[in-house]
Amino acid sequence: MSEIALMQRRPQSEQGSQNIMAVILQSLPQEAALTKIEYEGPKIALYSRNPAYLMQNSQVVSNMVNTIKKRIVVRTDESIRKPQAQSAEIISRSIPAEVGVAGTFFDPVLGEAVVFAKKPWMLAQTGEDFDNIDLAEKTGWRVRIRKAPRSMAAIENIYRLMGETVAERTRFYREVGDKIFRDKLIGEAEASLMTLGGFAEIGRSCMLLATQESKILLDCGINESARDSLLALPRFDVAGIGMDEIDAVVLSHAHMDHAGFVPALFKYGYAGPVYCTEPTMLLMEILQQDYVRRTKAPLYSERDIERALVHTIPLTHGIVTDISPDIKLVLSNSGHMLGSVSAHLHIGNGDHNLVYTGDMKFGKTLALDNAYWNFPRVETMIIESTYGGKEDVLCPREEAEANLARMITSAAHAGGRVLIPVPAAGIAQELLLTLDLLSRASRITNVPVLVEKIISDATAIHEAYPEFLSRDLRPRISESEESPFFGSQFSTVESFETKQGEPAVILAPSSMLAGGPSAGYLKQIASDQTSKVILVSYQALDTPGRLLLDGSRQVTVNGETVNVRCEVDRIDGFASHSDYNQLMAYVSRLRPKLRRVLVNHGERPKAQNLASQINKIFKIQTQHPLVQEAVKLL
Repeated sequence: MSEIALMQRRPQSEQGSQNIMAVILQSLPQEAALTKIEYEGPKIALYSRNPAYLMQNSQVVSNMVNTIKKRIVVRTDESIRKPQAQSAEIISRSIPAEVGVAGTFFDPVLGEAVVFAKKPWMLAQTGEDFDNIDLAEKTGWRVRIRKAPRSMAAIENIYRLMGETVAERTRFYREVGDKIFRDKLIGEAEASLMTLGGFAEIGRSCMLLATQESKILLDCGINESARDSLLALPRFDVAGIGMDEIDAVVLSHAHMDHAGFVPALFKYGYAGPVYCTEPTMLLMEILQQDYVRRTKAPLYSERDIERALVHTIPLTHGIVTDISPDIKLVLSNSGHMLGSVSAHLHIGNGDHNLVYTGDMKFGKTLALDNAYWNFPRVETMIIESTYGGKEDVLCPREEAEANLARMITSAAHAGGRVLIPVPAAGIAQELLLTLDLLSRASRITNVPVLVEKIISDATAIHEAYPEFLSRDLRPRISESEESPFFGSQFSTVESFETKQGEPAVILAPSSMLAGGPSAGYLKQIASDQTSKVILVSYQALDTPGRLLLDGSRQVTVNGETVNVRCEVDRIDGFASHSDYNQLMAYVSRLRPKLRRVLVNHGERPKAQNLASQINKIFKIQTQHPLVQEAVKLL
């Protein structure tokens, strides 16, 4: 027993830690060869010299989880891990060449080797020739297999960073565990919510959930289109807390209006965990790096982005995770973009359950499944209202596809170019799937599709995480070398110079033409009456996209006035947000369990209307707070 070391830094947690250790030790036979027990952020890691025993007898670990009600992971003891180069060679010899290993990456903190393979489905056909337990015994590392995307750049960057910060991450995980698993200091349960951004507006989504024990940020974004600096950033000045007082950040998804301020938190002193899904972590890095590159005076540096990534703890759907002494978190698919989630927060000992939907699509798309709704218990729900007006009823998907095919075909026949401004992640991938579908059905023919590089980079993450995609799409990605995201007529470009008279479809961010490559493409086609702009996503107030949508034909992009003579069209059926009917249908599913609904993420009239209708139809207490308001939950 002298070998067992449970990391403890806080006296008040000693009794609880000893109890946990005692249960674990009583549950494990000597064959487990346990060497130590350590906190790994919100998990408890069991280090073993014989991990194969625990892998083969997984019920032993499951029984422990049910007993102590904490997340447990099995790790290989450092003493049995072979050097990375030698382990990579063993793994390479164990995997048939035709599987096509594109890269093997090691994470010494987790004791994992992640293999990216071009044909991972073939491993299931090799029987005893491939066995993860066998590889764990041979290498001393737990081996995971992932589908290799077309581009490995973002993944290589993440694992490089993880390899460079082993000591820092090890220390960080233990410190986070100390804070989470300490005993509660105060018995009485209280909870309140302070709105710091994204209420009665769209952009800078951020709110502070505070209890007697914890302070948790839900999202932390920026509003890039805001002209007034007071409207661009979360209002931490009114929160009355320092960065070191925040216990955790929970992110719903990677878009800048929800995650764009996170690196600035670390710049100004935050050093705690960021919880999100693994795809969100990777997409967040791509989008934040792009923001730093294209912004004259960014809020933070690449170093701050890296610090945020080092402190990010990825979670999977449906797993109950302690994130503070009195708050448990469960993430569920929200249907908005790859990795996007609704956050279910369980406060106290069953005292209150809060669901924050984040951006949500309660309707199936090609890329993603419908937003999850079947929560076991919810007292308060925070719901978005991007399309919360009664008039906000999106056209059916079939009609949207028909309109897209018609618009592209008509422009192509006239020799025109079609610019579709999109976010780099989200609607962009939905449109790639749609364009591939239309092309295969010969509804659009011989029209090159030019895809901006950052969209291709984000799309590569979709290929590496098919389990987050729709049920229909998963097998097409994970069991085939062909990708529906990259049709034969697609080309990756970077600020490409298009030519008048040469038809093309151009997908480029930003979605609102406020900057980025799409602004440059608008200048290229603005004077060409045979070309057109198709707006497919939400257009914020005062952005060039919104001005065009409202009928203006003179806009300012990147400080330059552009007279727009090309055609401007709109298709709303590809929206990644729920429309009014979908929002109401979502609430109706939860109605028996709800006591209160808070409406956010919508222009003020939209938020007001949705709140009013929910209250009127479902007889549920509703509020549509403004920024800088406090709401008592418990």
